[in-house]
Amino acid sequence: MSTIIESLNWRYATKKFDPSAKVSAEDLNTLKEAIRLSASSYGMQPYEVFVIEDPEIRRQLKEASWGQPQITDASHLIVFASKTDVTAKDTEAYMNNISKTRNIPVESLSGFSNMINNSVISLPQEVKSTWAAKQAYIALGNLLASAAQLQIDACPMEGFDAEGYNKILGLKEKGLNAAVIATIGYRSSEDEMQHLPKVRKPSEELFTSI
Repeated sequence: MSTIIESLNWRYATKKFDPSAKVSAEDLNTLKEAIRLSASSYGMQPYEVFVIEDPEIRRQLKEASWGQPQITDASHLIVFASKTDVTAKDTEAYMNNISKTRNIPVESLSGFSNMINNSVISLPQEVKSTWAAKQAYIALGNLLASAAQLQIDACPMEGFDAEGYNKILGLKEKGLNAAVIATIGYRSSEDEMQHLPKVRKPSEELFTSI
C-alpha cells in the first residue's frame, strides 16, 4: 500500500486534541506551502488564509463555533476566507504576478486576462462569491492530505457562524468571508474517534468506469 493511502487511512476528523502538543514551525511552514501550491480555477486563488494562534482571538472564535473545543485545544486554527467579489483588479494583479514570475511582458497575457474577465468577472457577484468559496475548499483538501503525510491531525469544520468570524477577524472590511475552517495539531489519547473504522462507500459503488 502506498504511503499516501496509508496516511489517508490514518487520518480522521479529530474531535479531541492534546492542548499541550504543538505543531513545529517547520511543519507549519510546510503546511502553509502546501496550501499556497493548491490548484485553483485559472490559478487565481481568490481567498486568503488566516493562521490563528492568539488565545484570546481563539476564545472568541470558539464562541462563534458553538463551543467546539477543537477551536482552542488544537495547536493552530486555520481560516480560509474567500473573496466576496472578484473584480478586474484581481485579474490585473494576477497578470502582473504571472508577468513577474515568468519574466514575460504583461501585454502578452491580454488574451488570458480577457478570458478570465469574460468568464468570471462578468458573472453576478453572488455567483462569483460561491465560485471563490469553492476554490478555498480545494486548498482545504490540500491541507488535509499534506497534514496526514506529516502525521499531523486535522479537523475540517463548517460548524461555525461565518458572520461571527467575519466580525471578530475584520474580514468584511477586507472583502472576505469565512468559507471553511480547519484545526490542526495532535490527537488526544482520549479521543475515541481514532479507534473507529473509517466508513466510506465501496469502490464499486463510488466509481464508474466508462
